[in-house]
Amino acid sequence: MEPRVFINPWLFLVNIIYMKARSRKIIRVSILGIVVNLALAGFKIFVGLLSNSIAIILDAVNNFSDSLSSIVTIVGTRFASKAPDKHHPMGHGRSEYLSTVIIAMIIIYIGLTAMIESVKKIIDPPSVNYTTQTVIVVSVAIVAKILLGLYVRHRGKKLQSGSLIGSGLDALYDAIISVATLTAIIIYYATGWEIEAYLAAAISLFILYSGIKLVRGAFSIIIGERPSSDLTRRIKNSIAQFDGVNGAFDLVMHDYGNGSTVASVNIEIDHEMRASDIDDLTRSIQKAIYRKYRIILSSIGIYAIDLSDPEVEKLWQKVSGICDHYDKIIELHGFHVDLHDHEISFDIVVDFTTPNRRNYYQKFCREVEAKIPNYQISVTLDSDISD
Repeated sequence: MEPRVFINPWLFLVNIIYMKARSRKIIRVSILGIVVNLALAGFKIFVGLLSNSIAIILDAVNNFSDSLSSIVTIVGTRFASKAPDKHHPMGHGRSEYLSTVIIAMIIIYIGLTAMIESVKKIIDPPSVNYTTQTVIVVSVAIVAKILLGLYVRHRGKKLQSGSLIGSGLDALYDAIISVATLTAIIIYYATGWEIEAYLAAAISLFILYSGIKLVRGAFSIIIGERPSSDLTRRIKNSIAQFDGVNGAFDLVMHDYGNGSTVASVNIEIDHEMRASDIDDLTRSIQKAIYRKYRIILSSIGIYAIDLSDPEVEKLWQKVSGICDHYDKIIELHGFHVDLHDHEISFDIVVDFTTPNRRNYYQKFCREVEAKIPNYQISVTLDSDISD
């Protein structure tokens, strides 16, 4: 069994402090969203009562409902920031993705409602009565919602909060609907054409698509999606920069939400490195990766390689040469030779897109066994889990 070096408690403490600070920032942004929506609702009710416009008053009610996505974000963030317990030792961060799903469902509901109302107006066009008050309210709502949506979405991306991103999109979609209304008013006054229902129908389709895309993205993370290729390559390259490390392999990342990612990796080192040096090396790697990427390396496995023996070097070259003829083999690592018992073991990574990966792997094993008949061959088929 390969040795494991477990992370020291210092990194977990630093990560808890970071997550709590992140939660406070998300809640502050969400509270801003609630304040803006309530202010807009109050303004619209005031104008609606003065102008005796039921349409503006109903739009104010919509702003009250828009506050719901910010409330969902606050509740989800508060629950996600709960301390780990016996039943949830990695914390409750993944509940944040559930709040993202709820917000996405709100967006889908907005899209469906807009589509239904648009179809009704297309089938039975109502008589329009655009007023100066309507134009003022719509214009103010557009500016406020665009500024709020862009700010909330920007903060959501910076804080890696799917629920904040969803709230920002919710505000921007409201602004888009208001832009469609204002465009329809301008076209009506300029040409006499009533196109508001058609514009709203087109926009509602876009909103539905975006809501469904947000749901799929949240569920993909909950299920466990492949991490970013750019990120995993940068992490491996950062690890490989350490003196004594010949390469980093088998990087596995687990997203626990709330800005908390736990990972494990195997590194290849010289077989003569002392245990105390390995301990110093792995601790340094753990701290460096956390400081740079906010990722906790919970364990680091060790591959000890020795190519100083001519026979081992010859076998390595032979196996590497065979690998070169298999274009779907992405990586060969963990090469180990026991000259006394005539055993060779190593891992290969086969691309997930390979048809019949198991057959492809078995074909490769048979060729290695045929070309190196004097050794017992043990090949592990690794999953293509990260680039």
